[in-house]
Amino acid sequence: MTARTCHQMVIGIEVHAELNTKSKIFCGCSTAFGGETNSKVCPVCAGQPGVLPKLNEAVVERAVKLGLVLGCTINQNCEFDRKNYFYPDLPKAYQISQLYFPICTNGKLEIDIEGSKKNIGIREIHIEEDAGKLIHAPNGGGTYIDYNRAGVPLLEIVTNPDFTSAREVTAFIEKLKETMLYLDICDCKMQEGSLRADINLSIRQPDGELGTRTETKNLNSLKAITHAIEYERERQTDIIKRGGKVVQQTRRWDEEKNESFPMRSKENAQDYRYFAEPDLQPLEISNEWLNEIRLNIPELAGEKRERYVLEYGVSASLAEVICASKNLARLFEDVAQKSEEPAEAANLITGELMRHINDSGAQADTFTVDADKLAFLISSVVRGDINRSVYKDIAAEVFANDVDPRKYIAEKGLLAVRDDDAIIAAVNKTLSKNSGAAGDFIAGKEKVFEFLMGQAMKNLGGKGNPASVKKILLKALGELCLNQQL
Repeated sequence: MTARTCHQMVIGIEVHAELNTKSKIFCGCSTAFGGETNSKVCPVCAGQPGVLPKLNEAVVERAVKLGLVLGCTINQNCEFDRKNYFYPDLPKAYQISQLYFPICTNGKLEIDIEGSKKNIGIREIHIEEDAGKLIHAPNGGGTYIDYNRAGVPLLEIVTNPDFTSAREVTAFIEKLKETMLYLDICDCKMQEGSLRADINLSIRQPDGELGTRTETKNLNSLKAITHAIEYERERQTDIIKRGGKVVQQTRRWDEEKNESFPMRSKENAQDYRYFAEPDLQPLEISNEWLNEIRLNIPELAGEKRERYVLEYGVSASLAEVICASKNLARLFEDVAQKSEEPAEAANLITGELMRHINDSGAQADTFTVDADKLAFLISSVVRGDINRSVYKDIAAEVFANDVDPRKYIAEKGLLAVRDDDAIIAAVNKTLSKNSGAAGDFIAGKEKVFEFLMGQAMKNLGGKGNPASVKKILLKALGELCLNQQL
């Protein structure tokens, strides 16, 4: 199938974010990822007769935080609803969710596509419980169910149909992930299922009526989201070009085959027979609690970027790299304050550290290093105790092997040579062995100087103080030039 440009895509998405509470939404079972199959389930999760759910307050707090940051109206009087459906991933055959009175409505999130900004409308954010995990055995060997995830608290973020491309969708999800990570409400590990998206897509003639939409479920990577959108656009376009009609349905994405397959006809709200959840009281959020949550919202990535530029003098591009990870931003601030050299801290983190993370396959969000060690290293190079080459080598050792730079410098004898007599001897040796290059420099070929500097540093075992070496080398070349003139 090939893409046609005569049709416009109209996309809305539903993002399911698993909240990072320690216990489930309506009981005390653990939400920790993994573990023995069906080891984190109790009568409440399983919906056994006679049990009563009890709402986890931390779930509500996280929902309100996100709603406030996204500019939503916080519905201080909201309710839960029972969504009835007969799939084996919830043993009680219903899900507690919010249809009629969601906790947050009418927000927005700004995305940036190559310098072009666009607001994506947030129709609502509602609270609900997750379902269990279905494990399909190969070759038709049956389906197994793990209920550990049943009852894990979710926020479902539902957008307006404001997207027109896969790039806009992935930019939105990246910005939403960044926001939730800085709020510390979700770990956003798509590979573990804690963040996944449903894509509602239709196509239409330019500015024409909306077409019939399909929903592709449970996409858990930006790559899968992009491929699923492109596939569905082309599939619907081909159907229309052939004179057919797109059928409203729910589809499943197959990552290996890079195509989607129909799961079932798309249900409407009435198919789920929603009614008010009888086992939960309406939720009331007081003004006092709402204000307390608002006051405790932390500094977000965009605010940090602006502050780093204004307060630390860091370039906008470096601030962008640092703030892409909350962990790196925290490390930068620690190192910048302890070393009192924010520019050096920014260059070290975006340069040597990011290079190590990329080469080693580590994760920026989880990588740990002692800020005191980096601050000492920066202070050492700024004072001239070590040169830049040694500085980079030690930084690599700190990142890879957690060495103590103070001991490492002493044990390896890496302190910069400051003895003028030693530097003069190295410079004289350099000029005597490279008389041709020295003559070229005197003749006006200034680029040769870098070569001579490198040779002088080599004669000092790579431990020379560059500023001192440069000063003495220039003086020696000047005297050599003067002698030739005489």
